Amino acid sequence: MPAPLKLTDSELTTVMAACRPLNTADRDAFLQHVAVALASQPVLGDGVVARICREIFSQHWRAPELDPRGAGGKYSR
Repeated sequence: MPAPLKLTDSELTTVMAACRPLNTADRDAFLQHVAVALASQPVLGDGVVARICREIFSQHWRAPELDPRGAGGKYSR
């Protein structure tokens, strides 16, 4: 079992904020991917954590599916 990551409060906040826009089903894979990438870094800091989250985010982002009928919108009446 790998050693746990030691993140500061601000680094953890950055990681959690980065996963918030993701679909809930994709968040676990994103967090695991980030953890592996961070574990390979010799030195961590706010900038390193933010850069890694940004780079990995695009690999896990899926645009939300839109209703093909267009129903439910504010102006659909």
